[in-house]
This record gives sequence, structure tokens and C-alpha cells, in this order.
Amino acid sequence: MTRALSRPARLRQLWNMTNLSTPLGLLVAAATHTKVGSGPDGLILGFGYRPRLPKAGAFTVGNVVLFRAGPEDVAARPRLLAHESRHATQWAQCLGLPFLPAYLAAAGWSVLRCGHPALHNPFEVRAGLADGGYRPPGRP
Repeated sequence: MTRALSRPARLRQLWNMTNLSTPLGLLVAAATHTKVGSGPDGLILGFGYRPRLPKAGAFTVGNVVLFRAGPEDVAARPRLLAHESRHATQWAQCLGLPFLPAYLAAAGWSVLRCGHPALHNPFEVRAGLADGGYRPPGRP
């Protein structure tokens, strides 16, 4: 039995489909031969993403979350899925495709500030650095 989507999750799902970010995510998954399936809160999860870029262990395009790891590894890291879910919401809030250049600019700014694309990136900070597996330099 599947759980009904909450209103915010349903709206995010609809908006990310309409603004073309989820179709872009599905295109990326298909082009990279990443198998996808249904996930929680209207997300679409892909496992075994292989291309070198981006270097992250997971990334989100619309409502599509692509992981390098398999389902078992991801299930053991629920905070990572929560982090990526917040990025799906950011795609919707940025009206879809404009999120990509905004995110890349924020990552570039973060690299200029501290040498790391996430630590001063407001999108990563708002998604939860620790949940995404990011650790500031000098911290265990």
C-alpha cells in the first residue's frame, strides 16, 4: 500500500514536472543508463549513476535524485535523502531550469570564498550541509 502524498509534496511534484526540471532529470537518468523507480514524497530515485560529473555521491534534478550508491546504501543514510528532497523543493522554488545556473553560480562563489563548492553555497547550506555529508575543513 502506498502512502498518499502530502499537499506540499504533490505540489512540488506537479510544479517540477511542469517547469521541465523533472523531465530533464529523467533525461539525464536515461542518457546515463541509471535505473529509476518511485521514492518517498513523489521523488524518483535512480541508483548506480556512473559518470564522473558531478563529483557528489548524489544530486537532484527536479524530483529526480540520482545516487552513485545502490538502494541498500541509500536506505542506510536517510538524512542524505532528506537533503536531496530539499534540493527538489529548491528546483520548484527557483521555477525549474533557472535553478541550474543559480546553483552553479553559488557553487562558484563558494569555491572562491573557501575552495569548496558546497560550504558557502546557500543552496547547500539551506539543504543542510551535515545531512548532505559535507563537513567543514578541520572537523571530523
